Amino acid sequence: MTHQEESMPVHGKMEEQLYQKACKVLPGGISRNVVYRKPHPYYVSEASGCYVTDIHGVKRIDFANNIASLIHGHAHPQIVEAVTRQISRGTAFTIGTEAEIELAELICNRVPGFGKIRFVNSGTEAVMGMIKTARAYTGKTKIAKAEGGYHGSYDAAEVSQSANPSNWGEIDNPSSVPHVPGTPRGVLDNVVVYPFNDVERTINILNRHAGEIACVIIDPVPHRIGMVQATPEFVEALYTWTRMNNALLCFDEVICFRVDYEGAQSGYNVTPDLTSLGKIIGGGFPIGAFAGRDEIMNILDPGGNDFRFPLSGTFSANPVSMTAGKIALEMLDREAMKMLNYNSTIAIRQIHEAGKLAGIPLSITGKGSMFKVHFREDAPTTYRESYEDAALKKIMTLFLDKMYEEGIIMINSCSCVLSTVVTQKEIDILSEAMLNSFRHIKPFLNS
Repeated sequence: MTHQEESMPVHGKMEEQLYQKACKVLPGGISRNVVYRKPHPYYVSEASGCYVTDIHGVKRIDFANNIASLIHGHAHPQIVEAVTRQISRGTAFTIGTEAEIELAELICNRVPGFGKIRFVNSGTEAVMGMIKTARAYTGKTKIAKAEGGYHGSYDAAEVSQSANPSNWGEIDNPSSVPHVPGTPRGVLDNVVVYPFNDVERTINILNRHAGEIACVIIDPVPHRIGMVQATPEFVEALYTWTRMNNALLCFDEVICFRVDYEGAQSGYNVTPDLTSLGKIIGGGFPIGAFAGRDEIMNILDPGGNDFRFPLSGTFSANPVSMTAGKIALEMLDREAMKMLNYNSTIAIRQIHEAGKLAGIPLSITGKGSMFKVHFREDAPTTYRESYEDAALKKIMTLFLDKMYEEGIIMINSCSCVLSTVVTQKEIDILSEAMLNSFRHIKPFLNS
């Protein structure tokens, strides 16, 4: 046994062994980048409610909730029971199911702007379908999206999601930056990038492509743009522009649908033409969907008079995801949503107090049950203001690692999303852990 092996904690050895096995069959030892960390990922054994137990038997409170998808925490008994019952009857068919109709009715009745809905398998697929629907409906090819906006793993949708000072260009004309080398030039040429929350510059940019844009996509509370809310003025300006230029306004609410009972769009005076969904509507199982006005959605109807967009998917609307989603949304009634968001305001207030006690610069952005911690006095309002350089990301990693030691799991952007099973007890533990972690990173913030 080497000295290194002797000095390595038993806990670390277990994870290192798993990671070495993983690296032999998985690129980087992972299947999703969010779990990657050095020297190795963490590994879970089981989870229940808002607690996750690792392979060593250590319990931690989960404020990541699988990147905002678990609105009722882990293994909720009602969801487990319903899904188990459905699995015993079959998991996927080449025949329709009643479960699909029931979830569709539930979602369309919940949100006034949803005439019809089409289910797919992920948020990425939902955005892909939404974009293709907009192109087919308008007969135009270009899309417009916010600089820094994340809309899944689709060539057009991911343009400029990782733009940085070295390549993002002038603010009056942001560059269309490829996320992955080899992205076709034609893709970049068909994506118009606008600066989030900047009305004048955005309208000027859109005007240069008037007549070519099929849709303008916006996430009203974009996780990758500092979890900054889109202002009503900005959203209304986009809506007005799309009315004047025969384009569609598309909301991406895959993540932020959780912020209010009728989604984030209920906070605005305008209604998007199409909306992409995912995460919480699947009750912990893979799902995606896009919904909108009847006349637009009818182009997906193979038996209709305006069929333009054939769309299939082997596991789309599978009864397991449909069943889990129905139970999850039924439990997320107006009262449950009100309590969830109230708990979030308490958590934010206590975190602000912890920041003052630690004496660090702190601001918090977000809406409803999701929020992001920024190590700066003034909250950002745009992507370029919220951009985090390498030095800040190192501090964030130190903070997140310390939080994990304190028994708290967060999203790696220094964000939290609450579930309905979180109580004041867990909020108090969260704020105490924040205080200790703020003190831990304070020397690095001041350096």
